[in-house]
Amino acid sequence: MELSEQQQLILDMVRRLAQERVAPRAAEIDERDEFPRDLWELFREAGLLRLVVPEEHGGLGADHTTICLVVEELAKASASAAHIVFTCASNISPLLIGGSAELKARVLPRYAAEGWLAALAITEPEAGSDVAALQTTAKRVGEHYVLNGTKAMISNGDNAGIYCLFAKTDPAAGRKGISAFAVEAGTPGLIPGRHERKMGMRGSVLTGLTLEELRVPVANRLGAEGDGFRICMESLNSARLITAAHSVGIAGGALEYARQYAKQRRQFGQAIAEFQGVQSLLADMATQLEAARALTYEATRKYDARTPDFVKFSAMAKLFATDMVMQVTTDAVQVLGGYGYLKDHPVERMMRDAKVEQIWDGTNQIQRMVIGRILAKEA
Repeated sequence: MELSEQQQLILDMVRRLAQERVAPRAAEIDERDEFPRDLWELFREAGLLRLVVPEEHGGLGADHTTICLVVEELAKASASAAHIVFTCASNISPLLIGGSAELKARVLPRYAAEGWLAALAITEPEAGSDVAALQTTAKRVGEHYVLNGTKAMISNGDNAGIYCLFAKTDPAAGRKGISAFAVEAGTPGLIPGRHERKMGMRGSVLTGLTLEELRVPVANRLGAEGDGFRICMESLNSARLITAAHSVGIAGGALEYARQYAKQRRQFGQAIAEFQGVQSLLADMATQLEAARALTYEATRKYDARTPDFVKFSAMAKLFATDMVMQVTTDAVQVLGGYGYLKDHPVERMMRDAKVEQIWDGTNQIQRMVIGRILAKEA
């Protein structure tokens, strides 16, 4: 893949920020489990939080290949910091897909100028992989909808500027009764819950949401009534690519740290990188990483071009890259031996951060179902 001049300029800038500003903060972010507002401000000033916003609304109009390159580079240093850019690009997708021209003109310029975070509120206590089972309702009353329900495990649940909410306007219609809405932070009836305590990705915000008589203007509906399931699935196609790139970045950081450690750590009179067993581990890690990177950017190319098979490739990239990062980070810990288990080294954090990649934006079991069903229908 050859980068355009603009992509190369952006990537050079991001690589510098990652090395000079993000990497020194990574361990502290994890230890304190606090949202890194200083890095949010850094990314906002650098324009990274408006990558996905169309140029006519004050953004950069970047394609998914560019967005994924940025997320990958940041994730090498800190998965939690990279998640800021990740969610700014992925969680606004429902608005980009289904929002009216008037709604986009009203929301997106502020989103771009102020560096808003976005929250994608799909998951509920009884509706995870089974999106059609969600119980949140949206009842139309005049020129508003009134939403009631509970959402669970929402990224940016209490620090987003805009929320893309999914609710049933026709509870009896299953997935065909789901509609989507854009709601600004601070709207009465939108109540974030407590911060969840997580295994990894500490520093990213995850909360529940309670919707109590939340009044949303009809003008803030995304698409027509009943379009919510389609908008949700299209949004996840985008998010899965960014998840894959996020995974490639974490794995790249883990491999490089393990490789450098193996060249310096000595046992039995020589660097452990000279031992065949360690070389085999590193060889497998590097090969899996490069295979995942190649598949990820083939998928972004297809997504940007909207080729007929982009849905299959989005699912394949998410599946392969997230399984890969779990294996590579586990092997990185193994290369360091007992020291890999200590917080003095970043690979144990990277291993904890990696696990969620196999779960969010559609579990890998769901990705296998998606891929399998597509293959069964292909000529």
